[in-house]
Amino acid sequence: AKHPKIITGSVVSLQAIEPKGRHSLAMPGEEIGTGLIGVKSRCQKQLKWETEPGLTCESVGREGTPPWTTKTPPPTTSKSMDQRSMVQGTNDLSPKSSQNLPVVPVNVSKYPFTITKGQINPMATDFCHFKQSFSLIWSTVVDPLEALEKLLRDFAVPLAKVSGERLVEFGRGWDNGWKKAPPVISLLSVLENWEEVLGLVLRPGQRYKGEGGIEAAAIHIQSCWRRHSARTAYLRHCQRKWAAGTIAISWLMHSQMCRVRKALQARRFRQLENYRSRAQHLAANWKHIQSSKRTIIHIPSLDEHVEVIYICPRHLGDDILHYYTSLLKCDGATDGADTGTTQPSSCARRFIILTPEAVDYFPTHNMCLSTLLKYSPRTLKRIRNLIQGKQAYIVGGVAHMDDLAVADELGLYETLAELMTQNMDVQRWLFKMDSEHGGLGTAYCDIRYLSCYKWALQEYRRYGTELWKTTWIQESVLLRYLDEIPEWLARYARPAKTSCYPNWACFLKTYLRQGGVVEAYPPSDSVTCLTVDLLLEPGGEVTMLSCGDQLHGSCQLETIGSTVPQTSVRPETLHSICVRVGQACLQRLIVGYVSVDLATFLSHSTMEQRVWAIDLDLTYSDQLAMTQMLLMMTGGTLNCRAGCLEVPMPVREKCCEHQIATKPPVVNRYAVIGTRLFHSNLSMLYHSVFFKMCRAHGIGFNMKRKQGTVFALYDSSERRGIGMIAVSEDLQGALVTFARNLSVIHQEISASKMQGETNFKGLIKDIEDVLQMTVQNKRRVLEDKPAT
Repeated sequence: AKHPKIITGSVVSLQAIEPKGRHSLAMPGEEIGTGLIGVKSRCQKQLKWETEPGLTCESVGREGTPPWTTKTPPPTTSKSMDQRSMVQGTNDLSPKSSQNLPVVPVNVSKYPFTITKGQINPMATDFCHFKQSFSLIWSTVVDPLEALEKLLRDFAVPLAKVSGERLVEFGRGWDNGWKKAPPVISLLSVLENWEEVLGLVLRPGQRYKGEGGIEAAAIHIQSCWRRHSARTAYLRHCQRKWAAGTIAISWLMHSQMCRVRKALQARRFRQLENYRSRAQHLAANWKHIQSSKRTIIHIPSLDEHVEVIYICPRHLGDDILHYYTSLLKCDGATDGADTGTTQPSSCARRFIILTPEAVDYFPTHNMCLSTLLKYSPRTLKRIRNLIQGKQAYIVGGVAHMDDLAVADELGLYETLAELMTQNMDVQRWLFKMDSEHGGLGTAYCDIRYLSCYKWALQEYRRYGTELWKTTWIQESVLLRYLDEIPEWLARYARPAKTSCYPNWACFLKTYLRQGGVVEAYPPSDSVTCLTVDLLLEPGGEVTMLSCGDQLHGSCQLETIGSTVPQTSVRPETLHSICVRVGQACLQRLIVGYVSVDLATFLSHSTMEQRVWAIDLDLTYSDQLAMTQMLLMMTGGTLNCRAGCLEVPMPVREKCCEHQIATKPPVVNRYAVIGTRLFHSNLSMLYHSVFFKMCRAHGIGFNMKRKQGTVFALYDSSERRGIGMIAVSEDLQGALVTFARNLSVIHQEISASKMQGETNFKGLIKDIEDVLQMTVQNKRRVLEDKPAT
């Protein structure tokens, strides 16, 4: 018969023990902790399943600090929760390092006994011997012994060999009343075969083979599934929260954009109303403003009543600022030859250069100067301070619209076919963009490449000029043109400047998007173009400010310079044409500075001179700016109606006080202006070195004789472009001086293997052609003059 499992002792009487398989190791009066064992017992003490670094099984005295710690568990009375905590505790059994392993004495135990399948045989000889030997302190042994039995049953350990001495030493620490249960590895250190038992305990799934294993497995499966379900729900919640946030932000952005759009529309409407109000005020008070002291923003002027605030699109270098300051000091009114000192001119004090700070904020953005100034609050504030209490108005550059959009279906082919049919004598057709400037947005196509042109010309000659104006006669030619024009343009149309538009397809795409005009090139082998600058005053008056014959480079559609004054059209005829153009602009409410391009040629049919208006730019042109510089240096006046540049010569100082001051003599001068001179090798020279080179070759301006060469410096960032003015007594002399200057500069800054990119050569070639034509005209005049 089996003996009941009762542990007795001679000194300590034990309370009744729970049934088999339900031993407990907790001390009474303490809370249940989380660990491997979660079942209530007499002692109410629980083991901790984490190993503590440096933990050993050495004996600890009564006054020492216990080597184990406990964790405060969550309050629970459920058996399933105890089993779950038991399962979770096994995850921390594996030691993190060699320091976590127990230190076991190497001496042989005198009181060993065995535990089989988690049960102690109280009648075994070895256990009875151990119990009798430590009967006086048996109360300190019972708790760790029951905890060890529970551990071995939970993990189904078949055999464990206990060292009695180690168990007693371990029990002393247990009896000290630790606040936390000892770690499992410390509990296994009382075994002689602890390594074998520890390996079995750490085996995956071993916990589910022992006592309560099925319930522990169910708890673990449930916890994993609940964790998976909770995480899936959490991720779904996060995704929905992100979607809701995105929708909310998008709606807020949409609402904000709508508010901003409405505010911008209202602001633009107010700006338009303010502009109309200011325009009416300007027109009504223009006479008073013109005669009183005023401030002009952006446009230089030499009027003594005008202060100039020049808005520059880039930061100018000190050398350029010093050059223009020195230039303004000698404003043409000062002789500068007989005086030893140069007095500062009032022009220098009335000329202020400002650069918007937005130039630094948007270095890579292609913005117009007005847009940059709009986003430069410091510059705007300074301008407001400068013009405070003064009458001021702004003269802008090229007029443009920010939102320019033109439909692709412009009917280009139909328009071109109609024009070609109505003007059979035109040999070349031009395509100009509305935003064209300097010939960059211009393309051309010669009609001689059209296969049906010879047949169309025969039809035109067969019917004659008068009958050809009838629409039904032109219909057959018009239909042929419509069929062949697309292929003709695709094969033979060429952009004037391939640097911007390499082929016709690229040009046509921009041309249709921005809009433009179709223009006839004058039907003549000898065509002279000229530019006239007009001032359309708000009061309705039209004033000619500058006029000059154009000079071209390698591209005949690109203007590089001009000769001032113009000599190709009779002055009175030119004035009449410009007045009519100006009146037409004023009728369309266009005021300010405009630049008109004209073309003059001889008609083959009538042999009379004809003048075509070919371009109109609503801008303050480069030619006008250079003309103002010319007038400042010479102190002269450009009389466009008479077609002459009148320059007063300096008068010698009076010999005595009683001598009557004589009026300075006035002579005529001619000038050649280069506005867009370009040479890539100029970037290798500083401006100071460039001026020294020019002085070494005698290139300069004589203030006494009011002739010579003056340079205009710009493009300070790359220093590859300059402006130049050559003044002489006659047109031929001015052309020769200008061409010589270009040749000298090119030779000085170029080597045989580094010619660089330049338009000097093309301009010199055009000047040579003009000189040859001038000589021919003089010879023709002499031949036509009757012999005396």
